[in-house]
Amino acid sequence: MAAQRKTIALFGGTFNPVHFGHLRMALELKELLDFDEMRLLPSHQPAHRETPGISSAARRDMLALAIEGCPELTLDERELNREGPTYTVDTLEELRAELGEEVSISFCMGLDSLLSLPSWHRWEQLTKLGHLVVVTRPGWQIPRDGEVAELLASHRGELQHLRQEAAGRILVREQTLLPISATGIRSLIERGRSPQFLLPERVLNYIQTHQLYKSEQ
Repeated sequence: MAAQRKTIALFGGTFNPVHFGHLRMALELKELLDFDEMRLLPSHQPAHRETPGISSAARRDMLALAIEGCPELTLDERELNREGPTYTVDTLEELRAELGEEVSISFCMGLDSLLSLPSWHRWEQLTKLGHLVVVTRPGWQIPRDGEVAELLASHRGELQHLRQEAAGRILVREQTLLPISATGIRSLIERGRSPQFLLPERVLNYIQTHQLYKSEQ
């Protein structure tokens, strides 16, 4: 029987702001895939999307408030401490250097991120450094051709591989996602409407106290 490794998962995003959709997905993944750690990884200056109008410090503070009292989820600030654009491959290299070659590392992403993977910086290196866990909605479609289809065909894995191997697999999980978006929450606040019950009360209080998102156009 293959050795059982420690498993660490990373769940990245801008978290602008963090909401129940993020938190519920991260918690379900930790429990369903039995990760030893689930680290929420706020990005500083995302390479593939517009830089958030809210400071990294504010997004980190909201995330810390959101997971207070939830030991299953932890905060990893490494990307906030790095200058310049945030590249996932750099994060995985840094973490692999810290943890060694035996620990299993998984990077969690949505299907949209997987489909755009060939545009990522040094994307071919990702599966050499860790596993990719792709979260999809029921009814998703696998690409039939192209680089992503080839990547899936050569690296597709199952749950047991996450503890048996340190890297190299792509695991696809169907999950019913809460229909909440950070964009929608920001829009509500801009229009003077309440986002209550879409995000933790502590996060909403922080937003109100610091008057966040009201000036965004």
